[in-house]
Order: sequence, then C-alpha cells, then structure tokens
Amino acid sequence: MASKNVDGKTIILGLQHTFVMFGATVLVPILTGLDIGVTLFAAGIGTLLFHVVTKFKVPVFLGSSFAFIPGLVAVGASEGLPYALGGIFVAGLLYIVVAIIFKFVKYENLHKILPPHVTGPMIIMIGLILAPVAIQNANGTNSPAIAEAIGTNGCWLIALITFAIGIFVKIGFPKFGWKFVSNLPVLISLILGYLVSVIIGIVDFSAVSDAAWIGFPKFTFPKFSVSAITIMVPIAIVTMVEHFGDVLAIGNVVGKDFIKDPGIHRTLIGDGLATSLSALIGGPANTTYSENTGAVALTGVYNPVVMRIAALFAILLSLVPKFTALIGTIPGPVIGGISILLFGMISSIGIKNMVDAKVNLSNPKLLIISASMLVLGLGGATFQLGKVNLSGLGLAAIFGVVLNLILRPKDITKEEG
Repeated sequence: MASKNVDGKTIILGLQHTFVMFGATVLVPILTGLDIGVTLFAAGIGTLLFHVVTKFKVPVFLGSSFAFIPGLVAVGASEGLPYALGGIFVAGLLYIVVAIIFKFVKYENLHKILPPHVTGPMIIMIGLILAPVAIQNANGTNSPAIAEAIGTNGCWLIALITFAIGIFVKIGFPKFGWKFVSNLPVLISLILGYLVSVIIGIVDFSAVSDAAWIGFPKFTFPKFSVSAITIMVPIAIVTMVEHFGDVLAIGNVVGKDFIKDPGIHRTLIGDGLATSLSALIGGPANTTYSENTGAVALTGVYNPVVMRIAALFAILLSLVPKFTALIGTIPGPVIGGISILLFGMISSIGIKNMVDAKVNLSNPKLLIISASMLVLGLGGATFQLGKVNLSGLGLAAIFGVVLNLILRPKDITKEEG
C-alpha cells in the first residue's frame, strides 16, 4: 500500500501488532538460547519479505515458530545451535519446493482437498491449542515470582482487569464517538494492565536498568550436517499444514480468499524464504502468527500496511536492548488477559467459517471427520513415522484431509428453508 496512506493512526495500529507478537516471538529464543535481538530482527525482515512475495495483499505477521523448539533443543544439545540453524535453513527451502508443486495444482482441486468441514476445525484448533497458554499466563503459572507475590487470585484479577479493558475499549468507546480508539483494544489494555501491575509492585525493572540503549543483534551463521537436517526438515511438513490453517483463518477474517489470490504458492514461498533468511542470520524458523490474526479480527482493521509497520517496529526494537527489556517486563497475567480474547476470536472464526459455508453437520461422514480432527488435535495425539513426529494441529489436519478423501462425503452443504 502506498506510503501516502500511512498516517499517525496507522502507525499506532502497527505498534499494537508489535506488542501482540512480542511475547511469543521472544519466548522461543528464551527457551532455546538464540539471541532475542536477532529473533526480532529476523521477524521484521521476514514479514517484509513475505509481503513483497505476496504482492502486499495478506495482512500477516511472521514470528517465531514454536514447532521447531524440540528440534532446536535436541540438535543444539548434541551438535550446537549453528547446526540446528542449518537444518532450519534447509526446512525453509522445502516450503519453496512444495510451493512450486502447488503452483501447478488447480485452485478447485485445492478446495476439494481442503473443504470447509476440514478447514473449519483446523481454524478452531489454532485458537484452542493456544488456549492453555493464555490460561497459564493469566493464572501465574508462567510467572511463578508474580504468583508467589500476589497469589493465583491476584494474577487472575490483573488478567480480568486487562480482559475487561479490552472489551470496554472495543465495545464501549464507539458509543462515545471514539471509533479509532476502539481499534486499539490490545494496545490500550496492555498499557493499562501494565500500569496496574506497576502500581501493585509486581514489575521487575532490573533487566531494563542493566540493558544498553543501542546494540546490534548477535548474528550467527548456520552450519550444516546430515543428522541435523534429517531432524529439522520433517518438522516443516507439520508447519506447512499449519500454514494452510493460518492463511485460511486470516482469509476468513478479512473476507478474501488468499488461497486463490495471491495464491497459496506465494504465501508458502514467502514463509519459506523468511524462515531460511532467519536461520541464515541466527534466528528461529518463522511462521504466520495466529496472535496477530486474532488482533485483526478483534480490531476489524484489515490494511496489510499495518503489519509492515509492525515489522519495522520489530527491527527497531532489535537495535534498542533497553526498550526490548522494558517490553519483556510485561507481566504474564496482563498478556494472559488479552490472549483470552485473541485466541478465542480465532476459534470463533473457524465456527463462523463452517456456518457461512452451510456445512451440513447432519451428515454423519462430516461429523466423523470434524469430530476426529478435534479430538486428535486437542487431545495430544502423536504419531511417529521414522524421524517424522506428527502431533497436534499437523496430525489432525493430515488425518482430516486423508479421511475426507477416503469417505468422500456428499451433501456437504445444508440447504436453507
């Protein structure tokens, strides 16, 4: 989108998306030992690259992928993180190979493989799989020091205050004529929830005082080994299936078919190139972020330029360690409170997708496909095939696609009247 359409309001909306992605994006390097600054820089550059490849049409932000964490930890312990990065680099190239194949698959055939009774449960699961993370943040499980200081009930109080502020901003502010402000429920609720936390005295500023004002990320180049590649590359099979779900989810939010335009092959190439570029400079694999999709649904602002502004903020943050540390002091209960809204919004979109498609759930075959996917995806089922470990959304999605091709249900939609 042209720069003339970028104003102060758009910049603030972009900053909001930076806050939305920040917590999950920096959690991956915290858990694996990668550099936080490099991770933010890679997320920003990767998002911009994705938008170039997808013709600036898809309002998506690319952040750190959690799916690669087990591989990063395993290879990092046995061979070192540079070799894990090498495996991620090759995994990103696999996206491009698959994208080229999909380029020659007819659009109609893609929708036969991924009908609404398969894609709907996929989108529902994206939100519900993330639900425990929201609750663990809200109740203090992920913030033991805060939970010890104010107790579980205190954590829930902060989370519910943040949650309530988000609802009031979105629903109440338009009644006062503050339409633009109502598009900032995430940013405003995070700021006010943070201020409440500061007043209570549960924010630790020690990391902020120790951090420098300006600092370049510690870029690391990958190394390559056959063993690391065989561990990391199969994970891309799962993340590519998740990619389909995320693209479908944001398409349903916006009301556009991004599978058709700009095309799933372009979104896959953008995701793959971003992942390989990230690994090339020492960052984790990137993936389309459900958190930001939830924020798009909550705010109703679909302009893709907002995500590109968020990407620029991520790059700037990577160069300012002190501000990065400040953002990192946002208490878990505050993040949990707004996450309840964001993650639930994604699942609700999946339900809306099935309703809009008039999926005939009186058809037992459709019920079997949807029910099986939900149980496998949410129940923690895993399937080991050689070095490939399928679980969660990836396993459920593959199972749903295969089961749909086997059962070949008819009367998919329900006629009105």
